[in-house]
Amino acid sequence: MTQKLRDAKRTADSLSAEQVAEFLRKNPDFFAEFPEALRPIPAPSRDLGDGVVDLQQAMIDRLRGQVDTLHGNQHDLLSTTRANMQTQTRIHECVLALLGATSFEQLIQTITMDFAVVLDLDVVTLCIEAEDPTSLNIRTRGLMILTPGTIDAMLGPDRRLVLRGDIAGDPELFAGGAALVRSDALIRLTISPSTPPVLLAFGSRDPHRFDTGQATELIDFLGSVLEHVIRIWLHLPD
Repeated sequence: MTQKLRDAKRTADSLSAEQVAEFLRKNPDFFAEFPEALRPIPAPSRDLGDGVVDLQQAMIDRLRGQVDTLHGNQHDLLSTTRANMQTQTRIHECVLALLGATSFEQLIQTITMDFAVVLDLDVVTLCIEAEDPTSLNIRTRGLMILTPGTIDAMLGPDRRLVLRGDIAGDPELFAGGAALVRSDALIRLTISPSTPPVLLAFGSRDPHRFDTGQATELIDFLGSVLEHVIRIWLHLPD
């Protein structure tokens, strides 16, 4: 216990009931400003006579429990809101990085390298289905080649995005980084009818970073922006 705490404890112990009452008379708004000070104070019991049960204390305890629950829900809501705002800011930073690329090769490096830093992820890869891997002229870390049909097998034929938590990383998606991955987000990119299927894969060592039931709007938005930017660079139709 620090000296400051000792002094505060001695001050509280030395207060008399009369001093407390006098303080409250001089500060009638005290409990309105600090309602939490009333929580540990039990309501006074009442003698209503034999055979009469006083439910006042039970009702007050119940209300106090509801207030505590509301405070807990409020704290959770604020934490979730802060987390969402932070994620939104990071997604916007990723979009600006995509728009700032000065070559298609730099665009791919932005996706596979910068995204991981900005979004605080362990691995980010861009996966392309191809019969012949040599047909792709881009050679950069994070660009993965998948056999045709792999994306449909993972997501289903009509699904655009899936979040998976508490998993073992897939080497087909994350190569040597798969050992780190405990949760991932997979986004199908529909670039053009003339391009092969593409998958954007986010991997995290946190098993709860991505999980079924989490909101996907921001990740989906980033995927949509990426589709448009790639089409612009490759001069492809929608």
